Amino acid sequence: MDQRGRTPEVDWPARPDLSLALNRMGTFDWDLDSGRLYLDDTALEVLHLRPEQFDGTPAGLRGRVVPGDGARLDGRVARALADGRSHYGAYFRTLREDGAAGWTHLQGHILRDPHGRAYRVIGILRDADQDPAEPGATGERDEGRRRMTGVVERTTAILAHARTVNDVTDVLKDPEALGHLGAVSVMLGIVDGGRIHLVAEGQLGSYVPEIEYTRIDAEFPMSEAVRTLQPVFIASREEFQRRYPLLWPYIEPLAVRSGVYLPLIAQGRPVGALGLLYTRDGEFDAEERNLLVALGSGIAQGLQRAMLFEQEHDLAEGLQRAMLPRAIPEVPGALIAVRYRAARVGRDIGGDWYDVVPLGEGRVGVTIGDVEGHDTDAAAVMGQLRIVLRAYVLEGHTPGTALARASAFLRDLATERFATCTYAELDLNTGMLHVVRAGHLDPVVRRGDGSCHRIRVAGGLPLGLPPREQHGSGSGYPVTTLELHPGDTLLLCTDGLVERPGGDSETGMREFMEAAEHGPADVEELADVLCDLVGDAGGGDDMALLLLRRRGTPAPRGGGPLRQRLEPGDADGPAMARHLIRAAVAAWGAGDRADEIELAADELMTNALVHTDGGGQVALRLTAAGRIRIEVEDRSSALPRRREADDWAVSGRGLLLVERLADAWGVEPRGAGKCVWCEFAVPVPADAR
Repeated sequence: MDQRGRTPEVDWPARPDLSLALNRMGTFDWDLDSGRLYLDDTALEVLHLRPEQFDGTPAGLRGRVVPGDGARLDGRVARALADGRSHYGAYFRTLREDGAAGWTHLQGHILRDPHGRAYRVIGILRDADQDPAEPGATGERDEGRRRMTGVVERTTAILAHARTVNDVTDVLKDPEALGHLGAVSVMLGIVDGGRIHLVAEGQLGSYVPEIEYTRIDAEFPMSEAVRTLQPVFIASREEFQRRYPLLWPYIEPLAVRSGVYLPLIAQGRPVGALGLLYTRDGEFDAEERNLLVALGSGIAQGLQRAMLFEQEHDLAEGLQRAMLPRAIPEVPGALIAVRYRAARVGRDIGGDWYDVVPLGEGRVGVTIGDVEGHDTDAAAVMGQLRIVLRAYVLEGHTPGTALARASAFLRDLATERFATCTYAELDLNTGMLHVVRAGHLDPVVRRGDGSCHRIRVAGGLPLGLPPREQHGSGSGYPVTTLELHPGDTLLLCTDGLVERPGGDSETGMREFMEAAEHGPADVEELADVLCDLVGDAGGGDDMALLLLRRRGTPAPRGGGPLRQRLEPGDADGPAMARHLIRAAVAAWGAGDRADEIELAADELMTNALVHTDGGGQVALRLTAAGRIRIEVEDRSSALPRRREADDWAVSGRGLLLVERLADAWGVEPRGAGKCVWCEFAVPVPADAR
């Protein structure tokens, strides 16, 4: 130094680069088009970087900027570029190699082309640790408080829509959400009995499998927060080591210097705990503590709602599955596949159902339906409706009458719900298919050659709605009859399989039919294809699917069943029926039992004409089991019974005679009346079966 105490090697006036270096100011030049970033030696020193540690890109600075500050700085630069500004500035914290944080100030000038497009930023980086009274740091703290307040408000608003615990954990793992609080790690634990289950962690990767489950009475900060219902604030690494020696071995390798553990309290009881870890040192001031406690309260409410929703969803889904058939019966002459898929995760349960009802002697009924709504009540109504419709069908009601009675039953439940439904009854011996529809989708038939056809079925109103005024004695549910040939497949589904978000059901139905037409021949494989290729494209509704294929069985010998109407006072009717019965029995190769069969049939016809009003109908057919079956239907609900007649009685021997002649006999309810039947076992040639 000279006599005046000056440094002689410094020229007068000082050069700009020397002035910047002495005041720890560096320069940078950022080419936005190529992404290259130049930092001079002083700028590298301010950021605590050696030249060999910097790769010449903005990404190379990530390890030296506090994560929360880095996200905020990126946002400020993006806004300046988008708003057309020429300058921007910001304070942010940088990390030294020892993990300590210091303040840095950045000032940038944006260069734009004549069209206003930004292509370059030239600026200055300076050490701001020595700013008088830390005006920059104060501004950053103010902005940090505003940022934290915004994060709390935004997170609480998002969690208000969370419907599962996974939704809550996704919010906590999002670096654009709680990461703006400045935390480098977020952990969520849920109270499970006397333990805390760690279900989520994010950002730092500090999840420790060894402490995935901890006891509430253990010496861990999360356990203490749950146990005392008070937040735990940890201001330094020394405090981590002193207060929680069991946790310290997991914290020591990390760049964590402080932390907060918040109890999540809902309705006065702890449901979990939230842990936030930071790389900063120092105490949390009162405002920060209040904001964090408010954050914990919002997360607790969202978590409790999600847990309650999942419990309700599980209950409803279990109820619905319990209401569906536990097993699909095997039906000789048919191949049947069913599928049910619940609504997607996060949606309510629905009221879709299917059913298969064996009706005996080669007949089967199949149902598909959908109760309005997506909740537990819909599932409960579905179960009741399925069971009552099954009962009406087994009671012998015709398809139209069964649906009309089911509709009246649903109205009597006073649930204000309605249901759509399709019921089909198939005789596998003849292929005759009777279909009735209540506001539901039309069925589809895939023929043996693979072609698909939509069957237009004359339908009635959805079940549960007030019936229209009927002219005549119709049920309001007309029956459509068609023939299902051997190898044909009947396809029934609910609208959850064909509806598309933003589209209409017609588009979905076309896709459904195309998938069915080009799908595999096996009904189980075809059902999987329809669910996977069509159902996944649908919305959040549940869906049900039923496929029934008629096996390739030829029609019974004799050209099918015989039916003859019996009218009161018509003496020729029974005589004609006896003639036709004898001819059919002979054609079926059972001529040696023709007298027995004719006599039993005559007794059943006589009972119907003498003891009931309105006559009846006699039917004769050869069953798949090789038996000749006689059925006489009438409109009387009074069931016949076998009586022992004395020597001089003129009646009472009819059913006794039928019992002695036939191999089996019985009575079945049939809607408004009954059916009395008897069967005769006859030898059936193997080539005729």
